[in-house]
Amino acid sequence: MAPANAPEHPATHREGLLARHPLVSYFLIAYAGTWLVTVPVALSANGVSLLPFGIPDGSVIFVSAAWVFMGPTLAAFVVTGATEGREGIRRLLRRYVLWRVGLGWYLVVIFGPPMVILLATIVLPGALASFRTLAPLAPLPLLVSFPLILIFGGALFEEGGWRGFALPRLQRLHGPFVGTLILGILWACWHLPLFWITVWGTPPTIVNMVLYFPSVIFMTVVFTWVFNNTKGSILLAILLHASFDVLVGPVGQLFPAPLVTGYGGAVPMLIGLSVTAVLLVALTRGRLGYRNYRQRDPYPATTPT
Repeated sequence: MAPANAPEHPATHREGLLARHPLVSYFLIAYAGTWLVTVPVALSANGVSLLPFGIPDGSVIFVSAAWVFMGPTLAAFVVTGATEGREGIRRLLRRYVLWRVGLGWYLVVIFGPPMVILLATIVLPGALASFRTLAPLAPLPLLVSFPLILIFGGALFEEGGWRGFALPRLQRLHGPFVGTLILGILWACWHLPLFWITVWGTPPTIVNMVLYFPSVIFMTVVFTWVFNNTKGSILLAILLHASFDVLVGPVGQLFPAPLVTGYGGAVPMLIGLSVTAVLLVALTRGRLGYRNYRQRDPYPATTPT
């Protein structure tokens, strides 16, 4: 039996379009599966009101789980099944429960994002003076919201695709740094229709998009570093994603200065992630811990795209 963290086998023995171009096929399915849902919602009364229908605001969180599952998750399992068969799917599933990575990495993925954003926030003009209360950090609401946002906010149904499927192949073909940049750009663009869904909370302005897209690319650098150093654990990638979704917001609420809360809270996010990403690239010389993952990924860089 193959080990739990064994990489995907290159599709050399299977035929068909998916097997010949697994990465291209993955991104096409991921985009199509999500955009088939998000674009109509963005054009509906929940977005720019170009279509004469809408869905109850309270149901958008449940619909969001559907559009994420139909995109990255479905794409990962469809292409893995087409290229590697049942054994490949079993390997992918095992990485969802790959938890023996060391306690330190759990501390990094849970508390790292809010600490980074906190440090980036307090250096902004007017941030410290705007502090009023610690109420946004009340533990009970955070404990309740963490599993809900983990399931419905995207973390659970995104990371099996972006990190579990796409990242290993992009690193194998282009190296960790370039592969991460490619993934970051494609991951950021995948979110594009969500800007027009009002319940998502970010007004669709050019400034917000200009701030958001580089933030996602810098964030992808952090994800790659964690993924490579945790044996390719999808579980840790999910927890890291959930930490950004759940814990970063309350940090911004501690300091309601205009520069902190404006533009959907994108300014401290961009500052914190850009500094962190640059430090990780510099300290690892662009390798982002790939040697640790490469020891478990012995296949040469010849996987079809």
